[in-house]
Amino acid sequence: FEKTTNFTFEKFESAKTKGKTIVINAWNKNCMICAKQSKIFFNAINDFKNVEFFFYEQDKFKKIASALNIKFWTTIVVYKGQNEIAREIGLVKKEDIYKLIKKGI
Repeated sequence: FEKTTNFTFEKFESAKTKGKTIVINAWNKNCMICAKQSKIFFNAINDFKNVEFFFYEQDKFKKIASALNIKFWTTIVVYKGQNEIAREIGLVKKEDIYKLIKKGI
């Protein structure tokens, strides 16, 4: 699983309008915590089929970071439809990340 930027405002707004559970993760290519999170997200994508996962590189996509008020790599934000449900920074344990995702389900 290689981290890429798949976030677009169009896809994000569409998922919100449809009432979907959305998980956003900000990452950086030189971040060790981000690498640990990537391994967990690889499994989460398969384990949570009805969740939309969006990733973006924090340093390259400052417009996304600003719009979502994300200041740090390793930030995970969960939405349910139009509403932000949860936000955490630096989680590296599978059970913690899965618990966060489940808050939006």
